[in-house]
Amino acid sequence: MKLKSFVMSLGLSVAAATTWAADITGAGATFPFPIYAKWAEAYKKETGIGLNYQSIGSSGGIRQIRAKTVAFGATDAPVPGAELDKDAMVQFPAIIGGTVPIFNLDGFNKGDLRITGPVLAEMFMGKISKWNDPKIAALNPGKKLPDMAITVVHRADGSGTTFNWTDYLSTVSKDWLDTVGRGAAVKWPAPTSVGGKGNEGVAANVTRTKGSLGYVEYAYAKRNNIAVMALQNRNGNYVMPDDITFRAAAAGADWFSVPGMGLSIVNQPGADAYPVTTASFILMYKQPVDKAQSVDVLKFFDWAFKNGKQMALDLEYVPLPDNLTQQIRDRVWTQINTK
Repeated sequence: MKLKSFVMSLGLSVAAATTWAADITGAGATFPFPIYAKWAEAYKKETGIGLNYQSIGSSGGIRQIRAKTVAFGATDAPVPGAELDKDAMVQFPAIIGGTVPIFNLDGFNKGDLRITGPVLAEMFMGKISKWNDPKIAALNPGKKLPDMAITVVHRADGSGTTFNWTDYLSTVSKDWLDTVGRGAAVKWPAPTSVGGKGNEGVAANVTRTKGSLGYVEYAYAKRNNIAVMALQNRNGNYVMPDDITFRAAAAGADWFSVPGMGLSIVNQPGADAYPVTTASFILMYKQPVDKAQSVDVLKFFDWAFKNGKQMALDLEYVPLPDNLTQQIRDRVWTQINTK
């Protein structure tokens, strides 16, 4: 089905819909919230239709869509294909970004410290408990590291960002995989661990706690001017997060190779690939209760895919390529009954 005819088949035109449509309702991941908010602001100016998005974490978004209290759910931890089939839902990626290690040490700024995945795993496990540990010092010759305890800051809520972070740590550290594992919520073993709600809460805790170490979606680090470590990738290079290194990691992704497009792209090969690059996903029902709302959701993301690329890049996200968004329209959105 051609894009023009498909968008027309969704219902009334956007211009006509503005006379009756209520705000679009969605809930879930905090990871994509900065770009969804930016898209929503621009979309409302153009169409008059707003987006009421509750940034409550991926687990909350899955609960809300299953309870049918929102028109779409958002999650960074993709729902497995068997669960999608059971719930009669579709899932598709909407944006690509990266989860980054952030820290708060006097005298150290963005990129001043280098770290590897296995050493990060030991830090988050509490096996490395001081900033001047020999393993950290060996990666940062010539840097005067303080004799200061590491305070681990993690998500207190069920989180796709946590899933992606622990997915990465499980991939690069067998010790982490065997001891903690991957999940939207895990038992944090470091005795100094403290929780924060949402990416916002983790960023706030790291900002106000000297000696802290945490993880957030990169837009939160950039917006709050929090120091980020250079992270060693699978090729052995130390890379910083940005749209170029995220794009390099996602370059070879075969999204339809996994049911529900729920592909993990952590620790991908490539000289410039950022190792904790991930997608954020949208969940919708194939037979929605409120078809008009579902029409508006699809119009919103159709508009964002076409017009929101530069906004995404400005926030260091990576917009989906045009060939992929067309496949999403043709192969995913056509499964949603909007008539």
